[in-house]
Amino acid sequence: MYTPFVLLVCLHSPSVQGQVSIAALDLSAVEQEWGEPHADRSVEGHALSIGGKSFEHGLGTHASSQFAIALGGQATRFHALVGADDETLPKQGSIEFRVLGDGKELWKSGLLHSGAAAKEVDLPLAGVKSLLLLVEDGGDGNSYDHADWAMATIEAEAGATIQSLAAPREEAVVLTPLPGPEPHLHAASVTGVRPGHPFLYGIPATGDRPMRFSAENLPEGLTLDAATGRISGKLAEKGEYKVILTAKNARGTDERLLRIVCGAQIALTPPLGWNSWNCFAGAVDDAKVRSAADAMVASGLAQHGWTYINIDDCWEAGRDAKGNILCNEKFPDMQALGDYIHSKGLRFGIYSSPGRTTCAGFTASWEHEEQDAQTWASWGVDYVKYDWCSYDDIAKDHSLPELKKPYSVMRAALDKAPRDIVFSLCQYGMGDVWQWGAEVGGNCWRTTGDITDTWGSMAGIGFAQNGHEKFAGPGHWNDPDMLVVGKVGWGNLHPTKLTPNEQYTHISLWCLLCSPLLIGCDMAQLDAFTLNLLTNDEVLEVSQDPLGIQAARVAQNGETEVWAKKMEDGSLAVGLFNRGQIEAQVSVNWKELGLQGAQRVRDLWRQKDLGVSEGSFATSVARHGAALIRIFPAKKR
Repeated sequence: MYTPFVLLVCLHSPSVQGQVSIAALDLSAVEQEWGEPHADRSVEGHALSIGGKSFEHGLGTHASSQFAIALGGQATRFHALVGADDETLPKQGSIEFRVLGDGKELWKSGLLHSGAAAKEVDLPLAGVKSLLLLVEDGGDGNSYDHADWAMATIEAEAGATIQSLAAPREEAVVLTPLPGPEPHLHAASVTGVRPGHPFLYGIPATGDRPMRFSAENLPEGLTLDAATGRISGKLAEKGEYKVILTAKNARGTDERLLRIVCGAQIALTPPLGWNSWNCFAGAVDDAKVRSAADAMVASGLAQHGWTYINIDDCWEAGRDAKGNILCNEKFPDMQALGDYIHSKGLRFGIYSSPGRTTCAGFTASWEHEEQDAQTWASWGVDYVKYDWCSYDDIAKDHSLPELKKPYSVMRAALDKAPRDIVFSLCQYGMGDVWQWGAEVGGNCWRTTGDITDTWGSMAGIGFAQNGHEKFAGPGHWNDPDMLVVGKVGWGNLHPTKLTPNEQYTHISLWCLLCSPLLIGCDMAQLDAFTLNLLTNDEVLEVSQDPLGIQAARVAQNGETEVWAKKMEDGSLAVGLFNRGQIEAQVSVNWKELGLQGAQRVRDLWRQKDLGVSEGSFATSVARHGAALIRIFPAKKR
């Protein structure tokens, strides 16, 4: 994506003769996704033990982890016994160890499970200047991935200095030019609504204010507020209406076609919005939600098409005598909150579960589905996340009929509600939900477990979506979970642990995947880098393309991957990803994309043309980074 400012810091270690245990080095340089590294102890502080055998010395860590060591070309050999620590149950953990020397892979363990015997690694290191010890999860998430580098030693020449290397620091480089003062209309060129249901659409436009809006061919039943750019009302008849939107300010005028499709389907492009869980979790309240709505507008996010303000779990408080769902003291008037969100041209989302209680133990919708759907509609709800959780206590098993049942029941209830409510199935991919989520009326469905703000979690989830593309399209989308950029923390806020390059990968991949984009950070604390990530209109256009084709992997070479999706205008959006630990050249051949001849290549993050290429395109991509390009047929002279 870019070449960041990188600083490698050698952490002091005394000169050694003969050999040194890696556990004697400065372990503050170890990066890992859970817990803390320990010298001569496991990640949980126990004596090192692999496959029932104890070891006196070594490094206890957790996948995913990396430990960089400077050798200066003076080391001669590396030796260790590696495996999953016995402090987890057999088969719970699945990990893979790798050793890189000067960026080249020297050794790989293959998949190892907890309970298995230790595996020996014995490598010559003559001339190697740096060593990188990696532990990666086995492809099923990093739960219970407790990893030991037992009896790990480096043999060195007399007088050699072996030192830990601190992880490289990346500067948060803002790549996208800021919007200019002249008006520019953005976001999807299509939107859906059902006949007779309330319609609300805020025209997304950047540029100096005041700005005036107009809409040519606006159908009967809809009106436009020329000052705010909000279109509202109801459409009585099915049909497709082509409306020409215009935005005008003192600097100029911009025009764009919007197709309003009135019919059975909504969510014709993936939803763009915010959800409270990844930042506030159970600490969410009315004030924080209003603050998020305020920030959506004040930051300019709404001007780029971000729309939904969604409350996750922890708002519920039992039922009244008639069985109506009640809000707890943190939400004194849910209808007033919905009105406040709508007054800003935004849409309002909420959360429930099909069981007796929600994930956090609050009242859920079991046996009150239709009643709850009507209540939500009266509050002005536009989006509902429906989380499996305690339905495990009700379902007979995890057979397909049982997995489908609660979602079919709620779908029927939502169909009786007098407004459009996006239906988000949250059941973590059970039963290959992507194959039947649309069948039960889902507009989107979680394909994975919960995301966290680590490279292993984000990359493991995102790159596992290949093959799901055949099940996505307008009105029904695969959902690999919410965004983890900005300040997140699930009630204990901290800056995301993803590096800048990893964040570019996150947004690039999620846009290619046509995933719902739900911001998970505290929007009242948006920094310039995060805001820039979320407001690149050429990147968002990849997500919001009306054709609705989800990207698929078209090439893989070691730790580099190429993903591509067709756009409505015939161009291709292509992501070039480097999942490796060092900068790498990533290339794509036109043959892999079904192209031939000269093609114009555009860098979407920099919003800059890169020229015309014949046959292929290649670029250098940083560690864990991405390049996002769009390929158009070159114009003939």
